[in-house]
Amino acid sequence: MEPVLSVPLTLPAGAGRSRHLHRQLRAAILDGRLATGTPLPSTRALAADLGVARNTVATAYDLLVAEGYVLPRRRARPVVATLPARHGPTPPPAGGEHRLAPFWRTPFHAAGALPPAARPDFRLGVPDHRHFPHALWRRLTARALRQLARQPFAYPPSEGLPELRAAIAGHVAFARAVACDADAVVVTSGAQQAFDLLARLLVTPGTTRVAVEEPGYPPLRAAFAAAGARLVPVPVDGEGLVVARLPDDVRVVSVTPSHQSPTGTVLSQRRRMALLAFARERNAVVIEDDYDGEFRFGGRPLDALQTLDREGRVFYVGTFSKSLFPALRKGFVVAPAWARAPLAAAKHCADAHSDAPTQAVLAAFIRDGHLARHVRRMQALYAARRAALLEGLAALSPWLLPIPSEAGLHLAAQLRDPAQEAALLGLLREHAPGAQSCAEYALAPLPRPAVVFGYGAIEVDAIRAGLTALAAALRARLPPR
Repeated sequence: MEPVLSVPLTLPAGAGRSRHLHRQLRAAILDGRLATGTPLPSTRALAADLGVARNTVATAYDLLVAEGYVLPRRRARPVVATLPARHGPTPPPAGGEHRLAPFWRTPFHAAGALPPAARPDFRLGVPDHRHFPHALWRRLTARALRQLARQPFAYPPSEGLPELRAAIAGHVAFARAVACDADAVVVTSGAQQAFDLLARLLVTPGTTRVAVEEPGYPPLRAAFAAAGARLVPVPVDGEGLVVARLPDDVRVVSVTPSHQSPTGTVLSQRRRMALLAFARERNAVVIEDDYDGEFRFGGRPLDALQTLDREGRVFYVGTFSKSLFPALRKGFVVAPAWARAPLAAAKHCADAHSDAPTQAVLAAFIRDGHLARHVRRMQALYAARRAALLEGLAALSPWLLPIPSEAGLHLAAQLRDPAQEAALLGLLREHAPGAQSCAEYALAPLPRPAVVFGYGAIEVDAIRAGLTALAAALRARLPPR
């Protein structure tokens, strides 16, 4: 037999059936499955269909009538009442939705996932997934899950699993000569959570002035702006952050010394020493963002600021998004001794703990030497792509001047003629998709426009083809003078 009502209804055994029936019918009316004017079955018919007493259905109907969801009719079946019109989301009023805190009415940095590329392109911040040891990662994951299954369920430490913190301490000591032990490491959900936690820890809203590179990494600026910091953009040049331009009242300085984001320049040794002297004399702290420092293509890298720091003024932030893969969502902070307990407390407030299984897998991946081998293998691949990109930029020398860089997964180039910026960017979108203008990383117009090319997710042949097409288009559209 066909059901007497198109909406599926399920009633449990025992008492309370009228209440369950009432809730299911009300939900069907509210979400539109029972439209306005729809006649309900008679109490006798629905009771027979559900196998319950007629009084069970009558009680549910009486509740719906009392609440205004159903209209009774004499000598006829009740019908679904007309409810107030349901409107879609209304646009926020001018000046933003006032139920939100002022900062979030017009977010500093809009959220959004990076869509997968339709074809290989020059986008930034994306490593190559095709050469990752997926089978090895699966085996390590299975092993970690087996080990966790033998342990009682418990919340892991807020600052991270001890074995992962120890593995990270050993990794940064080997790769970047960062001197620390496991106690100094706090594991985070990517570098972005590290920035958010440091902003919570170091910023007094409306008071603390935070120096940021200009151009610089927008998500970091967003985290500090959301915490109420007063941002102070400081220019960068061929030696990195211009330390001499730091105002005296700055109390936090954020810097990407090994590979400036996005220009790629290296903070010179004299500027590193000057920055540490500034922090000492003004009682300031430095946030060292070493986001893709593992991949180096020049000589011996300069010492990290954390290595040079003797007074506990540097927070060293790292991530595995570039060396492994972004979806891993694992970063870390190497914190000075005085800030470790407060940083762990801030992590506990924001996110009681990172997931234990992935932490265990990553710890084994680092401890067993797989990370070091993977970085060496990928460095050889990225070196070939970097060489192809430099070769292509050399052919574009009438229009672009490469900015020297010895690390990372992207290269930047300045425009020789700023007046050509709009036309060049249009051709860039067509022939080198994914490449960006450095203006997207700046708070104000830049005196020297520049563009930046990523080579993490694009093969050598595609790099050459894209830049060859770009050169041909530039010769036709903007002939060299």
